[in-house]
Amino acid sequence: MKRVVWVALNVLFGLMFLFSLIVQYNDPDPLLWMVVYGLAGVACALALRSKRSWMLPAAVALAAIAWAATLAPDAAGVRPAEMFAEFEMQDEAVEVAREMFGLLIVAAWMLVLVIAGARRKSK
Repeated sequence: MKRVVWVALNVLFGLMFLFSLIVQYNDPDPLLWMVVYGLAGVACALALRSKRSWMLPAAVALAAIAWAATLAPDAAGVRPAEMFAEFEMQDEAVEVAREMFGLLIVAAWMLVLVIAGARRKSK
């Protein structure tokens, strides 16, 4: 049962990161976003293949956290409801908050992969 949940979560996050990569095509600065989401998707795929490397998800997590920290001052004061009120860009602060939380989602799942990889390695 645990294996089924693990596979389902990795597939879900991998597809979410792939979708995020694809929608960056129309972004004003697509390349860095595509790299982050693409590497996160690769980390999910490697986790599905039981590759025990923790280095890729750790590097992606650190980069995502560092990048999110640089966006935090510009996202300050944006309420969560504002981020989801409309699909299109409302204002720059809302857009930056969305980007920051996207990076934090990447970082959170990458940290899960790091912890899972470390647990498998210790067994």
